[in-house]
Amino acid sequence: MKKIENYISGNITPCKSKNYLPVEDPSTGEIISEVSLSDINDFNLLIESSLKAFDIWSNLTPLKRSRIISKYKEYIEKDLENLSKLVSSEHGKTLDDAKGSVTRGLEVVEFACGIPHLLKGEFSQNVGTDIDSWSIRQPLGVTAGITPFNFPAMVPMWMYPISIACGNSFILKPSEKDPSCSIRLAELFSEAGLPEGVFNVLNGDKTAVDMLLSDNRIQSISFVGSTPVAKYIYETAAKNGKRVQALGGAKNHLIVMPDANIDQAVDGIMGAAYGSAGERCMAVSVAVAVGDIADKLVENISNKAESLIVAPWTDSSSQMGPVISKEHKDKIESYISSGVEEGAKLVLDGRNFKIQGYENGYFVGPTLFDNVKKDMKIYKEEIFGPVLSVIRAKNYDEALNLVNNHAFGNGTSIYTSDGEVSRHFTTNCKVGMVGVNVPIPVPMAFHSFGGWKQSLFGDHSMHGTEGVKFYTKLKTVTSRWPKSIQKGPEFKMPTN
Repeated sequence: MKKIENYISGNITPCKSKNYLPVEDPSTGEIISEVSLSDINDFNLLIESSLKAFDIWSNLTPLKRSRIISKYKEYIEKDLENLSKLVSSEHGKTLDDAKGSVTRGLEVVEFACGIPHLLKGEFSQNVGTDIDSWSIRQPLGVTAGITPFNFPAMVPMWMYPISIACGNSFILKPSEKDPSCSIRLAELFSEAGLPEGVFNVLNGDKTAVDMLLSDNRIQSISFVGSTPVAKYIYETAAKNGKRVQALGGAKNHLIVMPDANIDQAVDGIMGAAYGSAGERCMAVSVAVAVGDIADKLVENISNKAESLIVAPWTDSSSQMGPVISKEHKDKIESYISSGVEEGAKLVLDGRNFKIQGYENGYFVGPTLFDNVKKDMKIYKEEIFGPVLSVIRAKNYDEALNLVNNHAFGNGTSIYTSDGEVSRHFTTNCKVGMVGVNVPIPVPMAFHSFGGWKQSLFGDHSMHGTEGVKFYTKLKTVTSRWPKSIQKGPEFKMPTN
């Protein structure tokens, strides 16, 4: 049985605890490997490596760090097919979806290559008589990220490239459900020339998480996952004196106005609701049909969803794969049963979905509810599966209120041909990421992002300039020199 160990100081390092968890293929339900469960001895070995590496790495110039990151980008590009297969084999998502997610993560690496420019401070001459003042941003020290199963490449790359570019060392604690991609990403960074210990990978379960949260040698925690866990991460890490960015759950609404292009709206909803089996923090789980467009919208979604190809990632025609585990499959199906019990109209039922030859896989078929009400469990809670709820609104104001009054505020979109409505929506919706005729409004790497309300805990959003601010401390210097200092001339071209 293949064993997935920790990655410490540039090497695969066997876990001292000798305890492991199974890693399953969601398409078959078979155990394909085992991942190490780190104990305090493993943790301390890794921390010591990270501390030692920080002393070296933080003293390199941003330009030298940038050059290593630039080479890392090339290594990822060359290994993209392999990385994508690692994602698909353990998560179950289609290969094209996995490739897309790796590429979106790669964009953050690309952004981090510009760190010499991003770390430039501000300068003011003569803030007082012969006194100058300027600001600089300096690295924190050892930083850590705790990432979910749904994007084992992209979400970690939201974090560690920027942290490392800023001069920190970084500890990644990936999901124990699909850890292999994280190990490969770390290996590629070492191959690109990253000094030993700057990027370490700690495998494990909640025990490993709690060690990260409580250890005072770790300066920051980044997290993406469900809201209850995000809140726990934020409270525990903050109590232990760390800065925290913790992205939580979502219930993303997509409003379809009567003047919308119905075909575009349906295509957008299909991909956003059922892509990656709905296991995305930016998945559309609620379609708000405004006015008399509802019947046609539901009919068109139903027709397309019925023909959706659900298959393992090894099938090149697959449009949707399995969900991550049997436990999660059971949870999703319990939500579907709840929706029926509470009176929503079940248009498509994804329960008891079977594929010949993959009967033990964790497949849930595309599910569609109509006439969902705002007091129903399937509307209020995050399902994180291929379940779409259609809720009907009489007019735009009612639709906007649904978005604004929901506990989550991660992402939302509106499909409309009316610029005035679009402008009003983008200005007045209480959500962190907003799309206009775009179903999944996750911005590019050079724009920071995060949710509002119960979808984000902490002051800083992810990557972009917000990421640079999160992973650095601001220092402001005020200086006066009463006498000039002379030195001899230099005749060579100055270099970094």
